[in-house]
Amino acid sequence: MNNMNIRIDNVTVLGTGVLGSQIAYQSAYSGFEVTAYDISDEIVHKARKRFADLAARYEREVNGAAGGRAQAALTRIKYSSNLADAVRDADLVIEAVPERPDVKKELYAKLGPLAPEKTIFATNSSTLLPSALADATGRPDRFLALHFANEIWTKNVAEIMGHSRTSPAVYDATVEFARRIGMEPIEIHKEQPGYVLNSLLVPFLQAATSLVVNGVADPETIDKTWRIATRAPEGPLQTLDIVGLNTVYNIAAASDEQGKANARYIKEHYIDKGKLGRASGEGFYKYDTASAARSGD
Repeated sequence: MNNMNIRIDNVTVLGTGVLGSQIAYQSAYSGFEVTAYDISDEIVHKARKRFADLAARYEREVNGAAGGRAQAALTRIKYSSNLADAVRDADLVIEAVPERPDVKKELYAKLGPLAPEKTIFATNSSTLLPSALADATGRPDRFLALHFANEIWTKNVAEIMGHSRTSPAVYDATVEFARRIGMEPIEIHKEQPGYVLNSLLVPFLQAATSLVVNGVADPETIDKTWRIATRAPEGPLQTLDIVGLNTVYNIAAASDEQGKANARYIKEHYIDKGKLGRASGEGFYKYDTASAARSGD
């Protein structure tokens, strides 16, 4: 489809958590002007360190990032806790807020009247269907899902999933944007809970969690089994620590009875004790402060 009339130069990312900060930084690293928004000045201030840590990690891990490019990306990022200011000039708004329909719908209800008519809205939801959120945006034809995997600079897939009212030109422009920021666009032709990546990944991770919850084996044994048998670099519970246990909890709580049991266990034994995964220094495993900072989380 022809998308020549849709130009994406200015990108706003709503949410500066683990993945939101990665999306914003990768967009800036690829030459886009980016505004990183979060709900308070305090959170935005903390985000600045997260972006600086990402720049340092890119210098270590990404070919061509050293020599100034990684640091230059930081100059293309503006920070805001004012939603109207954050989206004033946005061509594309990528929402990366907690995986809760009520939170997302409330945000879109505020966002719709503030953003220019031209602005495309994209949710980075990993499980929710765009059709479930489309009406809340006030512009269903310019709304779709654009989902990234954690550690975006190496696991560079971007899943693009529209709904029945998404404009084909908007869909194509979003695919092209994903390509321009170094992603491999994964075009999804039909709405599917979990999209492609999480349709494969979530059952696997929930199965590992269930083994812990039901007392079958401890995290170290589960992960060791998977690593040895598949030659994978990390086990499922190590992966969950990277994702973050708040996200894991929200997804599990919305699933079947075993998933709800898993969610209760994670909340009681981990979240309520401040064990949120690698970003907090402890989840299923303990991490020293320096390694947690190097993770970019």
